[in-house]
Amino acid sequence: MAALDENCKAFGISPLQLMENAGAAVAREIFNAVERKGRNPRVLIVAGRGNNGGDGFVAARHLLSRGCDVHVILIGRGEEDIRTEEARYNYRILKACGCEVDNTGDALLLGRRFHEITDEGVDVIVDAIFGTGFRGVAREPEATAIASINSARERGKCIVVAVDVPSGLDADRGDGTAVRADITVTFHKVKPGLRRAKEIVGKLVTAPIGIPPFFEKLAGPGDVRIALKKRRPDSHKGENGRVLVVGGGPFAGAPALAALSALRAGADWVTVASPRSVAGTIAGFSPDMIVQPLSSDILVEEDTETIANLAKKHDVMLIGSGLGDDEETKNAVTAILKRVNGKIIVDADGFYGVAHFISSDVRRSGLSRDSGLSSKNVILTPHAGEFFKMGISFSARTQEERESFVRNFSARNGVVTLLKGNVDIISDGERLKINRTGNAGMTVGGTGDVLAGILAAFFAVNDDAFRVSVAASYVSGAAGDIAFEEKGNCLIATDVIACIPKVMHLSTTSQ
Repeated sequence: MAALDENCKAFGISPLQLMENAGAAVAREIFNAVERKGRNPRVLIVAGRGNNGGDGFVAARHLLSRGCDVHVILIGRGEEDIRTEEARYNYRILKACGCEVDNTGDALLLGRRFHEITDEGVDVIVDAIFGTGFRGVAREPEATAIASINSARERGKCIVVAVDVPSGLDADRGDGTAVRADITVTFHKVKPGLRRAKEIVGKLVTAPIGIPPFFEKLAGPGDVRIALKKRRPDSHKGENGRVLVVGGGPFAGAPALAALSALRAGADWVTVASPRSVAGTIAGFSPDMIVQPLSSDILVEEDTETIANLAKKHDVMLIGSGLGDDEETKNAVTAILKRVNGKIIVDADGFYGVAHFISSDVRRSGLSRDSGLSSKNVILTPHAGEFFKMGISFSARTQEERESFVRNFSARNGVVTLLKGNVDIISDGERLKINRTGNAGMTVGGTGDVLAGILAAFFAVNDDAFRVSVAASYVSGAAGDIAFEEKGNCLIATDVIACIPKVMHLSTTSQ
């Protein structure tokens, strides 16, 4: 949901629209739940300083429009304490409506004011303090607000309605000291924690808020945000991603591009293990790369031990860029894949080595009972024409057929597949997403290596191979789109690399 909310903004549905729909849904449920007894229902809304509080402000306005007697307590000194522009916007509207609003950030005053209002009699208390982003234990003054709501409910004078999740509940795990709700109105889809805490959640209502189901399938900037961890201020070199690129021989540019894009995507250090024939050339691309020359002019099986030892010192290994199709090299890739465990990305000529792990029935149908890769953490990044390197005939033509093929191939082989194309398809055999960023200018050579490098940087810091594949696909295509605006069909792969930081900055800092 965190990714989806962010993606909706990129796809054209503003956070204000979602907040309006969410608040209206809460108001409808409250109004329907309260039995009128010859007077307008009295509603107390306890609002936090984030978007959950903003949903509460919208609900308050809609309840006012239905004739309810509404009072709001904002846990904060006023508008200056509200954290998001959308919530501030709706707070200002609510104030203009003449709604009674108390502002307090002091736990003692909050508890006293809460009891004064509830002692006068309320029909509904709305919990709009914390949303799905809450983790840990509530601190003051929110802890007092949660305890006060629970105390009022125990006295049996009102019902409690929680907005999205009961405040204090971990929306993933379903634990925590939380508001005990009679009704929880959650948005779009049920969060996992709600199913695990039925005694806290009460009656669970899932309210649509205008997010089309298809949006769940599209990669966007939200996928980047959730795939990348924030760096600790006291972190040291290597703690934020160590990438090993095994490539080169016939081609020097491909591994260099992959390494440079990994660095631009945030990897702390990148080592390129390449045949001695091109090691010097690759090193000349940038002093930021570490280059380890191998034993021959092409990758050979004798290099397996060296690469296995290097892999142990890195978080992820990317193999395939620019290796060529010599039989010795194919055998070497197979030997390396057998030897190296941990996180592996196979790209380009590395697919020749993957063929060994796929049984003969796979080569006919694209499916496998047991590929031998399922014991490893592997991402494959082919375009449709590269399946032949794995001995597979790829004949899917429609988008639906391609998605079905990728999902089944990934499931049977125990891998994540990122099928490159004008629409990228990513699947781990269960989850599936598509990415629509990118453009025809990116048909130029080297852009696939750029994607592989971004993917390696992300995979180095996140173990969820599917999630990082979705994020890398989006970043690569979006960087290409920015480059295309300036260069058009004259763009080259290094133009895409130059635009990676801009995409990542926008994706990880936007609200």
